[in-house]
Amino acid sequence: MAVNDIHIDAPPDEVFALLADGKRYADWVVGAKYIRSVDPDWPAPGSKFHHTIGIGPIEIKDNTQVRSVDAPNCLVLEARLRPLGRATVKLEVEAAEGGSLVRMTEEPIKVPTIVKRLLDPPILARNAEALRRLRDLVAPTDN
Repeated sequence: MAVNDIHIDAPPDEVFALLADGKRYADWVVGAKYIRSVDPDWPAPGSKFHHTIGIGPIEIKDNTQVRSVDAPNCLVLEARLRPLGRATVKLEVEAAEGGSLVRMTEEPIKVPTIVKRLLDPPILARNAEALRRLRDLVAPTDN
C-alpha cells in the first residue's frame, strides 16, 4: 500500500473543493491526459468520471468511481485502468498547522502481495508528484 502526505496552505474545504471537481483531475493526477465526461452528481457514491490515461500516443479510456464521500474530510475512489487493473484511492483531508494535511493512500485491488510490493515505489513517486500538483492548484505560490 502506497501512502503519501502533503501539507497545503489552505483550509480543508478549499482542498476538498478541488477533489470534488471531477473535471479537474487531469490537472493534477499524473498520467491523466484528459477527462472525457463527469457524471452530474459527482462526487456522490457510485458516480464516475471518464478519463483517458496515457503517455504519448498510447491511450487507455476508462473511469474512476466514487466508493464513499465524507466532505470535506475523505473521498474514496476506485480507479480503473483496464486491462492493467484497478486500485482503491483514499484521499483524506484534515486541518493542520494553519492549512490542511492531505493523505493519499493507493492500493491495487486483487493483486498478489509480491506484486503490490513491486508496484509501491512507482506509485509512491507518482502520487508524490500528484499531491505537489494538487497543492500548487489549491495554494499557488509566487515562486
